[in-house]
Amino acid sequence: MTMVTYQAKNLLAQVSAGLDLEVSFSQAMKGLGFSPQLAHILWLPLPMLLVLVAALIGVLVTVWLERKISAAAQQRIGPEYAGALGILQPMADGLKLLVKEDVIPAKADSLLFTLGPVLVLVPVILSWLIVPFGQNLLISNVGIGIFLWISLSSIQPIGLLMSGYASNNKYSLLGGLRAAAQSISYEIPLALAVLAVVMMSNSLSTVDIVDQQNNAGFLSWNIWRQPVGFLIFWICALAECERLPFDLPEAEEELVAGYQTEYAGMKFALFYLGSYINLILSALLVSVLYLGGWGFPIPVELLANWLNQSIDAPIIQIITGSLGIVMTVIKAYLLVFLAILLRWTTPRVRIDQLLDLGWKFLLPISLVNLLFTAALKLVFPTFFGG
Repeated sequence: MTMVTYQAKNLLAQVSAGLDLEVSFSQAMKGLGFSPQLAHILWLPLPMLLVLVAALIGVLVTVWLERKISAAAQQRIGPEYAGALGILQPMADGLKLLVKEDVIPAKADSLLFTLGPVLVLVPVILSWLIVPFGQNLLISNVGIGIFLWISLSSIQPIGLLMSGYASNNKYSLLGGLRAAAQSISYEIPLALAVLAVVMMSNSLSTVDIVDQQNNAGFLSWNIWRQPVGFLIFWICALAECERLPFDLPEAEEELVAGYQTEYAGMKFALFYLGSYINLILSALLVSVLYLGGWGFPIPVELLANWLNQSIDAPIIQIITGSLGIVMTVIKAYLLVFLAILLRWTTPRVRIDQLLDLGWKFLLPISLVNLLFTAALKLVFPTFFGG
């Protein structure tokens, strides 16, 4: 009886540990005669390459969706001649900006002017390190992944302020100052909303947060236990990405283009690349924090029984890994679609309304939500991660 109990616990531990594609890859390489060290070296570039390709393809798809959805909202056709349905239009735009002349104003600070777009883009790309597309489909499962993302996202406003100051343009300077004020206003409610999720999950790891949501299918997603936190996070994420109705730092009616006014060519493209990558990243993190991440309704054990395979069989791991990626991307792009639709259906707010919403509305609500979550965690520990 003791041996049966031990085996059951061992099997449960293996299942809870998740499906490890790296182990399967290493075993396949060993079968071909590769050493474990060489198999590990061959594995390392694969998830990195996957994330980079996903980010770049995600930007192209999002730009195409932006054009098509905006055209539909305004009863226009949108791009349709550059490739089938206009899918090559984002590549044409990128190529145009790549070969366009790079102009630096005569009285601008050339060093800060050049570093500004870099500081905007690099932290966003680094934040993809903690985004899980599956149990082991991420580059780094650091224990403080969520706070690492928050700290990296705090660097971006420095680049925007630096760009506005270095341009030696009053409109650019005002745009940079607005970007810094907007980021500070919405960073605090966003962090408090994330802290409520961390409190329920008892972990700062994105993988642990997703695992905690997949105990009872979609009914255990955090969006049902944190509906207010979900709304706060999504509103703050849109403000951090400077999406309408929160694009005050680059309001063309008031500031020409804000901190982007003096930029051209590839430096100008880096701002938009960072903006779209940040939008996709925010949607992915909403999926991870509130929508169960890579979780899908059919349990892995049931799928393995249907195919008469063991749970650690390579074919089962490939299927579940692929489904996990698909589920994560679908959830994220539903939110991207919503963000694009909001851009073309809502008017821009004023700067005083923007700051009032952050400091006088979202901040108190996020504090109350955090305290309420702590109380529910004590009263109902089974449902709120006590």
